[in-house]
Amino acid sequence: MNTAITEGLQLMPPPFAAGLDVWSRGDGTPGSATYATGGGAFVPADQDFSGCLEVNKTSGTQKVRYMGETTILPGCYLEVTARVKAMSGALPAVRVAGWASGPGGSHLNGVTETGPSKQLTTYGEVVTITAIIGTGDRNGVDMVWTGAIYGHIGIDLTGPNGGVVRVDDIEIRDVTSYFLRDLLGLVDVRDYGAKGDGVSDDTAAFEAADSAAQGREVLVSAGTYRLTGDVTFQNQVRFEGTVVQPIGPHFILQRNFDYETYLDAFADEELAFKKAYQALINYSDHESLDLCGRRIALTGPLDMQALEPTKTSFKTRRVIRNGQFEPADSDVWNDTVVTSQATYSASNPTQLTGVANIAAIPVGSLVTGGGVGREVYVRNVNVGQQRLELSQPLYDAEGTQNYTFRRFQYMLDFSGYDELSQMILSEIDFLCRGQASAIMMAKTGIIFHVKDCFFNQPKSRGLTSIGRACQGLMIDRCQFISNEQDVPVEQRTTIGFNANANDVKIRDNRCTRFKQFAILAGTGSTIVGNHWFLGDDAANGVRVGGLVLTRPNVRSIITGNYIDNNIIEWTNEHDESPAFASQYSFGGLTITGNNFTASSVAPWFRFIRIKPYGPGHFVHGLSVISNVFRIVGGSCERVEEVDTTFADLDFGRMRNVTFYGNVFNAIDEEVRNPLTVVHDQASPSNQWIIDPRPNLPFGGRSRTVEAVAPVGEIETGTGQTNFDFPRIDPQHGATQELVRAIFSEPVRGQLRVTVRMDNPN
Repeated sequence: MNTAITEGLQLMPPPFAAGLDVWSRGDGTPGSATYATGGGAFVPADQDFSGCLEVNKTSGTQKVRYMGETTILPGCYLEVTARVKAMSGALPAVRVAGWASGPGGSHLNGVTETGPSKQLTTYGEVVTITAIIGTGDRNGVDMVWTGAIYGHIGIDLTGPNGGVVRVDDIEIRDVTSYFLRDLLGLVDVRDYGAKGDGVSDDTAAFEAADSAAQGREVLVSAGTYRLTGDVTFQNQVRFEGTVVQPIGPHFILQRNFDYETYLDAFADEELAFKKAYQALINYSDHESLDLCGRRIALTGPLDMQALEPTKTSFKTRRVIRNGQFEPADSDVWNDTVVTSQATYSASNPTQLTGVANIAAIPVGSLVTGGGVGREVYVRNVNVGQQRLELSQPLYDAEGTQNYTFRRFQYMLDFSGYDELSQMILSEIDFLCRGQASAIMMAKTGIIFHVKDCFFNQPKSRGLTSIGRACQGLMIDRCQFISNEQDVPVEQRTTIGFNANANDVKIRDNRCTRFKQFAILAGTGSTIVGNHWFLGDDAANGVRVGGLVLTRPNVRSIITGNYIDNNIIEWTNEHDESPAFASQYSFGGLTITGNNFTASSVAPWFRFIRIKPYGPGHFVHGLSVISNVFRIVGGSCERVEEVDTTFADLDFGRMRNVTFYGNVFNAIDEEVRNPLTVVHDQASPSNQWIIDPRPNLPFGGRSRTVEAVAPVGEIETGTGQTNFDFPRIDPQHGATQELVRAIFSEPVRGQLRVTVRMDNPN
């Protein structure tokens, strides 16, 4: 005996010398006739055999069966050997044979119960016949007894009757070692009935093998195994063969859950990832899927929700990490573009109604048209009601017009989920190759975290939010590398990412030569430690908003970033009623400790731009502190401006604007608020007009004078000292940008005046 699992089992039948009452002339089952009562005799002495059974062949199939129950164990293979010789009469054929018992002692139907047959041709010649019995359908197994519990084993004599044959003692040996290399640690699925022919359904055999393993490793030996149902391996599994399974049933590996094992199982990169992801969100024992550093070629966009269609919502932390995705060359990555007429009303700010050809418009399409702000997407499609739900309101689209709906194709597309929370993508290279975009998020959710990833050459977008799944979005230590490196800024179309919801954390990322790094429509964002470079090599080149904030009251912090050749642009373009009424206006923004740099720009370039899309707005809460502003290869006039394309700001309502401690290099007009100026009055006058322009931020008014102090003596025209304190009139002049100091008499001298363009209270 060769394996631990057969130790203690009596495999070898007793010799014929021990008595013929255990040797049956029938199947070997209890009650069958034995050779002790006729049909043969024991021969104690023979020149070839040391005791043997002499059989007189009197029936078509003359059986010799041991009536003892020879145990059949899954994974064990038994070799049956018999030596025979013809003595006289007709020459029969001989074969190993047996009777297989299923559970409960009933006959196991449908299995092969005879081995290869050998014809006897010469009297007195010793002929050896063998056959191997086992539960697995393997090469070399003659009698496959899948599901057998025990057997009554022996031989058959077939052919003509009337012959006399002598049979030596029958031997049964454990030959499992012929089939398994690691006898103590492996359970082979073939031992439990798996065929591996690519046609038979091996689902039950896989489950049975895993159930029997009890901590041992399951071996899926060479072959192609078709599985039609769910399969879960609770034990370690090793694949030499491959698996074929529809996308619907689950294939779960609890002990070695990683992409490499799924690839071994399915031998197809894309299918392996699909099945592994399906298992990831269906089994709670694993929080992460390790891609093992493999590059996965995708033949088309992956609809992640469709990989497990029973789940439209998933809110448990899951991680996909350590691998690469790359699109295969194909037309499936082309954009889907639909132009349709639709109606918009500000009373339903995130809907388009009466949408023509609505069935052709995919969820996740980018919406463009008159009065549509940046990064507005189709969140839901209601074909029956011809209504689209949008990710953001439209600022000036009241009425009916044509819209263009462009659906980018994403390698990982989560938009089929109604809600997806706590999904983490870590250490992944999205090798878009200018063919595909990288990630589209779900409709809603919280905490989508992307960290230590590379977004390499996305065709259109790195990461897109079409709804509110970006609530709590975190992007950490990622690289965004543009597909438009050699394209002038004004011709670019690619965007790193967008977000619609609040509490976004963007930290320690690097972005090169996109049109925009980020478009953020939510509030409460933290943008810290990033470097985004969006310039080109053109002299006096155009520079656009690299970081775009599309809500007026953002409650956000922009700190410690390297803002390179682009603009922080602050708008209210995602407001269905962009004119100021009773809502919050522009405020709640802190810009501190950043390094602003630009090269080869025109004098009209600015680093910070506020762009109101409706009248009446003002700034009530802006801190621009301790930043460095630097122009290389030229200069610009100032660092900030108001874009009045749609409307100007109301400078009479500015509040809590702090602009100080900044460093200016090659900036013509250095702005501060509060601003301290020294006015030199050379000729005596009782009204001094103090001009702080152009050094107040955004060209604001001189709304408040915080301090006035003489520099030296204030003298009359005759040289007498005047000790009067002047009356101060802020907001003087037609534009209210000047300050007037009124003395009791004409005087000359210098005043140090601290002016604010806002009301600090």
